[in-house]
Amino acid sequence: MILEIVKAEALEELNKEASKIRQLITNQRNYQCITQCKAFEEVVDTQMYGFSKQIDYAKKIGILTREEGSKIISDLEQELNQVYGSVYDEQKKKEEIGK
Repeated sequence: MILEIVKAEALEELNKEASKIRQLITNQRNYQCITQCKAFEEVVDTQMYGFSKQIDYAKKIGILTREEGSKIISDLEQELNQVYGSVYDEQKKKEEIGK
């Protein structure tokens, strides 16, 4: 019972961290920094690295299974890749229109 409560709280915190990364991407997307700012990519990479370490720790102490941890990371990476893809597609369309 206690482990289930701790697991629920840990998952909630991990989801909050994932949401912060999503929000970071979404906010920068509005300013189109993603396509023009290499430092932004490094910030996202750093955030993802830190988040993956939190997931690893949760797995090590038994709060998450390996599958659960991998799914959380994979889902977040897929979301981020979709955002990157759509931003680059928008940028390419703008460049083609400008020609």
